[in-house]
Amino acid sequence: MKGGCLCGAVRYEAKRAPLYAGFCHCRDCQRVTGTGHSCYIIFSRSDVDFAGELRAYEKFAENGNVTVRHFCAACGSQIFSSGPPDDDRWTIYAGTLDDTSLFEPADAVFTRSRPHWDRLALQLDECETLPD
Repeated sequence: MKGGCLCGAVRYEAKRAPLYAGFCHCRDCQRVTGTGHSCYIIFSRSDVDFAGELRAYEKFAENGNVTVRHFCAACGSQIFSSGPPDDDRWTIYAGTLDDTSLFEPADAVFTRSRPHWDRLALQLDECETLPD
């Protein structure tokens, strides 16, 4: 899977299959995307190469964990997110994929925060928070 930001200054390539993929309806994802959910794909960091300058914004998530949003320094496109620096995973946002048809969501999380107008066309398992 390959992708990048809106202006092309950041590019990435995932060398292996994702660990997980889905929709997140948490309020942070709604605010950062400007819509009702984010479409995310989780990879091991060692499986993702990227080039370009990223900036980051760190925040405590609803569950109390640190979440870091990584975005293009030039155009502001959100490319990755992660937990704290020792987190070995990257979350890639599916809208940044060159071929968005590669996105295969497994479920939807934080559906308790989903707006009534953001209903999925797909039939996915849903969890009111993160699954165990």
